[in-house]
Amino acid sequence: MDKLKIALQYLLPKHLLSRVVGKLAAAEAGALTTNAIRWFIKHYGINMAEAQLPEAADYRSFNAFFTRALKAGVRPLCNDPLYLAHPVDGTVSQCGAIVNGRIIQAKGHDYSALALLGGEEALAARFDGGDFATIYLAPKDYHRIHMPIDGVLSKMIYVPGELFSVNPLTARHVPGLFARNERVVAIFETSIGPMAMVLVGATIVASIETVWAGTVTPPTGDKVFTWDYDTQGDNAITLRKGEEMGRFKLGSTVVLLFAKDALAEFAEGVEAEAVTRMGAAFAKIADSTEI
Repeated sequence: MDKLKIALQYLLPKHLLSRVVGKLAAAEAGALTTNAIRWFIKHYGINMAEAQLPEAADYRSFNAFFTRALKAGVRPLCNDPLYLAHPVDGTVSQCGAIVNGRIIQAKGHDYSALALLGGEEALAARFDGGDFATIYLAPKDYHRIHMPIDGVLSKMIYVPGELFSVNPLTARHVPGLFARNERVVAIFETSIGPMAMVLVGATIVASIETVWAGTVTPPTGDKVFTWDYDTQGDNAITLRKGEEMGRFKLGSTVVLLFAKDALAEFAEGVEAEAVTRMGAAFAKIADSTEI
């Protein structure tokens, strides 16, 4: 059955399917939308008591529900200046060292930071010998993405690609999954060096958005596009630890990359298959520089 599920993903028109689902998710269909949201809440066991708007009828579209805001205080931010905060609710897929430019995807599978970041060698070199963490957002999770540390945006890259599912089954069986799916790469300059936040698309992920650019995809493309940003002056885009930086409309994965010697260690309990909660302690920085 697992082999069949993977084989079907190679055969399905994933981009077309995702765009159709995206249009349905954006539709404001009254009672039909409300009933679909109610089914989703029940099926996935979503705790709506955490949501700023707790009733299914509060949302005019499925997208509005899926990207729902949380109540103030339900995700306390780790304010310890020696620790980064978790950027999302989800589950750690893998985390650890970037060895010889390679990132672990799953047992028996790895891929290159160079491919993940869109093929720019100078950029990939900034993360040689550093650390990574891959966090999977399931359908039930909160789908806004937040900053682990204060950062100034220096670059954004759109990388075209496939739209395979990014669930654990697919990660175990599709080589180079996160470096072959469509993705948006955001590079931030921080007190501990460069940080990459890679928002990976997936089957039926209707949209990837950032707070500074809005919707980055769709539409999709067949070329890599790069935007460079001023890191000083009035035009600099600075986001503080815990601030929202983007969101997924339907679930996906975030891959974080850090430079060599930026992190001392991941926080206690941060390991493969560990559940994450946005704002909790994520990793300790390697020196006493305050965030």
